[in-house]
Amino acid sequence: MQSNDSFLPRHVAIIMDGNGRWATSQHLTRLQGHAEGAKRVYEISEAIKAYGISNLSLFAFSTENWKRSSAEVKGLFTLLNQFAKTYLKPLISNQVRLLISGDMSLLPESTQVLLREAIDSTAMFKENTLNICLNYGGQDDIVHATKRMINEVSQGRLTIDQITTERFASFLYTQDMPPVDLLIRTSGEQRLSNFLLYQLAYAELYFTDTYWPDFKKEQLHLALDNYAKRARRFGGL
Repeated sequence: MQSNDSFLPRHVAIIMDGNGRWATSQHLTRLQGHAEGAKRVYEISEAIKAYGISNLSLFAFSTENWKRSSAEVKGLFTLLNQFAKTYLKPLISNQVRLLISGDMSLLPESTQVLLREAIDSTAMFKENTLNICLNYGGQDDIVHATKRMINEVSQGRLTIDQITTERFASFLYTQDMPPVDLLIRTSGEQRLSNFLLYQLAYAELYFTDTYWPDFKKEQLHLALDNYAKRARRFGGL
């Protein structure tokens, strides 16, 4: 891959798909698949940072995932709690800010406490951001941003003429992150699944058949190498 920074994305987003199918292929439970997938989160975030890429967004739990069995949902949040406890110190030592995109109010109380502690403990770091999307949906994000913007207008702090695409982006959960340059989806599925819809407007899309638990540094390198070879015109020639 080209080493020039101009060939690297500023913001990578990943739909971490295939934990359950990986588990089935290994004759394991779905929760064991999620546990293996959780290991990749820190490994890939470390690899992303080593490349000099400052922003990583991960789709961890969608607004639709509540439809899964209560046992699986409970297990997912147990894993999330373990992640928050285990990786808070490394996030601080590596000066990585943790951001949570999505409505946290519906998450288990214990999860909310751990995540808010991690958010507060890393808030001072501005150079690198790990954005975990929890109870997140792209359409909900846009509606949430619209409501916030309407409130600003009603309070006289914003006029209709001041609303631009850039200003609107400032009301999204990812308000101080750049737009997504590269979206990676694992497991062979080729759809956005209601993920970062506004932020993905000009993103390059990369789909791989690799299940998320098998997506390691080598697979990340392939995705970044593919990105580096693309010509991004943003509507121009």
